[in-house]
Amino acid sequence: MSLTERVRQAGNAGTALGARQRDPELLEELRRRVQDLLPSQEIVRLRADNPARAQSEVRTACKRVFDEDPWFVADAAVRASLTEAFLDGVFGFGPIEWALADDTVTEIMVNGSRSLYVERDGALEEVPEPFADDDEVRALIDRIIAPLGRRVDESSPLVDARLPQGHRVHAVIPPIAIDGPAVTIRKFSPQVIGLGDMEASGSLEAPVATFLRWLVRLRKNVAVSGGTGSGKTTLLNALSCEIAQSERIVTIEDSAELRFLEHPHVVRLEARPPSAEGTGQVTIRELVRNALRMRPDRIIVGECRGGEALDMLQAMNTGHDGSLTTLHANSPADCVLRLTTMVRYAVDLPVDVIEAQIGSALDYIVQTVRAPDGKRRTCEIDAVSYDQGARALSVVPVYEKPRNAPTGGWRAAPAWLGDDRLPAEEVAAWKRQTSLSS
Repeated sequence: MSLTERVRQAGNAGTALGARQRDPELLEELRRRVQDLLPSQEIVRLRADNPARAQSEVRTACKRVFDEDPWFVADAAVRASLTEAFLDGVFGFGPIEWALADDTVTEIMVNGSRSLYVERDGALEEVPEPFADDDEVRALIDRIIAPLGRRVDESSPLVDARLPQGHRVHAVIPPIAIDGPAVTIRKFSPQVIGLGDMEASGSLEAPVATFLRWLVRLRKNVAVSGGTGSGKTTLLNALSCEIAQSERIVTIEDSAELRFLEHPHVVRLEARPPSAEGTGQVTIRELVRNALRMRPDRIIVGECRGGEALDMLQAMNTGHDGSLTTLHANSPADCVLRLTTMVRYAVDLPVDVIEAQIGSALDYIVQTVRAPDGKRRTCEIDAVSYDQGARALSVVPVYEKPRNAPTGGWRAAPAWLGDDRLPAEEVAAWKRQTSLSS
């Protein structure tokens, strides 16, 4: 097919994404003609000195290309979409720029130059013909990580990073990635989602939201457990927003994702991977130990993955009640097993001693799940305790919601409902909602 025929086929394109998907060769031809007028080296220099001027110069060059050859692209809408696609490729993130700007997209998955998928409302959607070749994907990875002071090459083919907007980025390249470089971007909402928002969306039932607020108010130590993409961090952030403004919060994360828009006293710590020379690494465990010296009222660990679990449990057991964390597990019982294993990464202790630590430190485990329809829900809340006489750890469900059930069921009312920090009228209303009388 000739270039002219491709131009005619592209006549109805209305967006930069549409221009790229319809005819990447047309976009490549525009790129070639612009570079004849404005060499790549000049664009790089302008971008470093004055990004706004650089964009203006490139836009002017595109207009000049169209004006000098009106038959190259006759349709004004196609011209506009091609110009935006070209600018995205030079100054933004090319084929995924639109997905980063789309608030309905929650995850972006680049599988080499073969395919691009986005997640919207929990469902995957394929975007056809996103990249010209694997080199374009490599260029995208470099554009993402270069401003962050990170690098990826054959000697270090894996990289984790965080975009300025807070989105989490993971990239892997050959030889580890057999079918070409792959990029996964987990997006986070610019708005802070609270328990009320989660209740309105159906992620939480009203009694569950109330119960979780009480756990935070009464300074219970809580672990949020669940699988990948089940909403653990979102729920952790919502719980964190319930902390009184008079308290000092120290957050510790591998990649900073928690947000506090109104709380006046938050110290945010983020782990740091080793540099290209293998130096400068700061681990989650080191941050947890240092947080204990920062006079925290609450410690929030974004996720326990290894030996830091021991330090987190010790913090909960030494006066830092009301602490929160998350970890990957399929159930509250599995959560305890994972915690036991992670503690043994740090120190070789008998299992019953570790379980005693867990039972003394943790008060509740909240389980989240991602349903087949993509919705995230809280499906179980378990109370954790340790029987010193029987030397046994117990994990007892207080709330369970079966997979296909419209509502969950409450098994028992906790003894602390009589705490004078909880309004009696609110407690009575909650008991009526849950059909619990004691």
